[in-house]
Amino acid sequence: MSEKNLHILHKRTPKVYENNAKLWDQQRPRVLFEQLWLDKFLSTLPANGSVLDVGCGAGVPISEYCLSKGFQLSGLDISAAMLTIAKSRFPAANWIAMDMRDLQLESTFDGIISWDGFFHLTQQEQRQTLGLFAKHLNPKGSLMLTIGHEEGEVTGTVAGEQVYHASLAPEEYRTILTSLGFKEVEMVLQDPEWEFHSILLATAKD
Repeated sequence: MSEKNLHILHKRTPKVYENNAKLWDQQRPRVLFEQLWLDKFLSTLPANGSVLDVGCGAGVPISEYCLSKGFQLSGLDISAAMLTIAKSRFPAANWIAMDMRDLQLESTFDGIISWDGFFHLTQQEQRQTLGLFAKHLNPKGSLMLTIGHEEGEVTGTVAGEQVYHASLAPEEYRTILTSLGFKEVEMVLQDPEWEFHSILLATAKD
């Protein structure tokens, strides 16, 4: 796909989620293949700690799992339609309508997670947003993201419509996160046990 068309696709990706919120929610697998990594992430946080789920969608299964484990959950998403579904399911949680690229909250968190959300940003947006995530973490906080296995821009599908994906090189993520004060950065790329997701877990933020 040409650079121009990728740019157009990037701009319209949020609308794809907004326009297909109910269908996306229906099609989202409920099998929690993410559980091992979620448990690993949550184990680095204090009991009953605070978690920000960025790109939370309709709240299932990531936000739901964090809530079930007793964490104070805030879910953030650009799609109002997605958040309407999430609020209907978990009215006691804190749901925030916001673009992660504009992240500016009064609260900080023990952990931030973005599963299948962060990689919709361009490479430059990702570099900037990593800094925003770091600013919103408490000391010794943890960050978990799904990323691409190599540097580049590609496309995916949501409810049959194309969406934009991008990734930095894995070592660039490590370099940026180390510069932001994370002590450990673990990455597993295209792991078949987790539907070939590439996962990054950064821990012990200064």
